[in-house]
Amino acid sequence: MAKYILLSTLTPDGQKTLKSKPERIKEVNKEIEAFGVKVLEQYAVLGPYDFVNIVEAPDNDAVFKMSVDLGSRGTIKILSMPAVTIDHLIKKLK
Repeated sequence: MAKYILLSTLTPDGQKTLKSKPERIKEVNKEIEAFGVKVLEQYAVLGPYDFVNIVEAPDNDAVFKMSVDLGSRGTIKILSMPAVTIDHLIKKLK
């Protein structure tokens, strides 16, 4: 399974949902699993993004589908980036 870094920002509607129901974050994680994507780590951050997630997925298509579905709700915007370990990068560069 491939790993991806997801940088996400809440829309104003998403901020309202988070304020009124903080546990919604965990509910969305379960919904993400329905796309075959597993949340490995999740952080709330300060700065231009609200959350950083490290996920595992079978392929880019699963991440595309998840991102489009979640984004279409109007509560979040997601920037998805495939990630490889440094050891993997070094191996491929040799």
